[in-house]
Amino acid sequence: MSPLQQGSLLEMTMLKLFGIIFFCGLLSPSQEVLSGLSCAVSPGAMQNVLSDAILQNGLLQQHLQGLVLPNIMGEGGLLNSPTSITGLHLVKVRLPRLSVVLLPGIGVQLTIAAKLELSGNCLVGLLSELIDILVDVNITANIKCTNFESGTVQVVIEDCLCILGAIKIKLLSGLLSLSVNEIVLNQLTATLPGLLCPVVDIVVNLVNIQLLGTLNAVIPVGTAGTIHYQLASLPFTSGLFLGLDLDGAVKQVGGSIIPHDSSPSALPPLLDKLLVLGLRQSFLNAVLSLLIQIPPQTFTCTPEVFSGASRLQEAITTLVPAGCPSCHGTSPLSIKLTLFGNPLILLEENKATVELSVMIQVFIKHLDGPILNLLLLKADLGLNAHVSVAGGRLVLGLSLGSTSLSLESSDVGISNISNLKPHCSSLLAETLLPLINGALGIGIPLPNVLGIPLIKVDIQILAVSVRKGYFFLQGTGAGHWDCF
Repeated sequence: MSPLQQGSLLEMTMLKLFGIIFFCGLLSPSQEVLSGLSCAVSPGAMQNVLSDAILQNGLLQQHLQGLVLPNIMGEGGLLNSPTSITGLHLVKVRLPRLSVVLLPGIGVQLTIAAKLELSGNCLVGLLSELIDILVDVNITANIKCTNFESGTVQVVIEDCLCILGAIKIKLLSGLLSLSVNEIVLNQLTATLPGLLCPVVDIVVNLVNIQLLGTLNAVIPVGTAGTIHYQLASLPFTSGLFLGLDLDGAVKQVGGSIIPHDSSPSALPPLLDKLLVLGLRQSFLNAVLSLLIQIPPQTFTCTPEVFSGASRLQEAITTLVPAGCPSCHGTSPLSIKLTLFGNPLILLEENKATVELSVMIQVFIKHLDGPILNLLLLKADLGLNAHVSVAGGRLVLGLSLGSTSLSLESSDVGISNISNLKPHCSSLLAETLLPLINGALGIGIPLPNVLGIPLIKVDIQILAVSVRKGYFFLQGTGAGHWDCF
């Protein structure tokens, strides 16, 4: 790759998914269902970012700069003297504008309109002087994606058309006949399309290479593992949006992948939004399993650890049968908390709940004897989730909503635990829940779709069926999003 191409790639690093979305509008509207992580992008959003990528960042100017045109020869100067224009080259691209149209089942139509400033030497008879030409051009190209494989696609430009508009010719002497204007127009009409369309092809392919590399990103999730986002299939276009399907492979440290369902689902309409990003419930469950990996917690039941320690110990002591002399004493009880199974997030309309099970072991450890297990309880927790987006990450904060307590075993014959529920709820809220929220605080890294920062987020949740729902992030503009 040449240094010029490398420089162009570096200039594109902030474009992220926008180029991929733009270049990959290929499949038919009948395929408007997506799996795993789904997003739909409006034509306006693509147009804004692509305009920044190709025009504002100077990529088009960079590859057109110094473009050399063939010499123009003809009759038509003063007194029909022979006229030749040599050394004609492009000096500057003026007032470029870019527009995007989504073509259902075909791809994306890109149109670039600009004024090209050309300069060269003009020889009319024996008189030689500089000549400046300003020509309006309109380049239209249909762009497709083909050959999807392992997260990559190739881009193909079809039907590139270059139409010339008004031409202004300026000679220092001002001595120029109308026939020279006609000669220049005819020659530029014949030669410019063959020069400009290959440049557009180069620009499109450079953007595609860079953005594919950005899209296929491995993002760390703290020290627990990674999420590998990757293009999952050829995207599709409708007249209203371009749909993109992403795989989000959740991998633990050590290489094992946490599986999650990625069956298809329909996206909500864009309406006036720039982008919709849908996160499947099953994907979120996989990431929660990665984040919430709290080792067993063992501690003595004292007020320094748990404010309700005395009340919990008193409640348990009253349940111990009288025939257990070793159960009674002045030493504090010991408690071991162990997560049981994987967390499960449940999505309802405008509500997210995390279900989590915890084993609570209450025991006495005598200095001169074995461990005596008073209780082994199972607590099924319903944790209310507060969802926000910060720093490009989906952050969940949990609070205790409900507790269901069941007795698993007791070595001393305890059978009725109904009075222990409020004490155990307080125990878990004070000791385990802060650890879980600490683990969740790093957030779930989101794909950097379009390079638009996810800030000022209003969150709503869409439930499709029992145990099946979605977070849909919907962008109304730069820096403002809604989440469904």
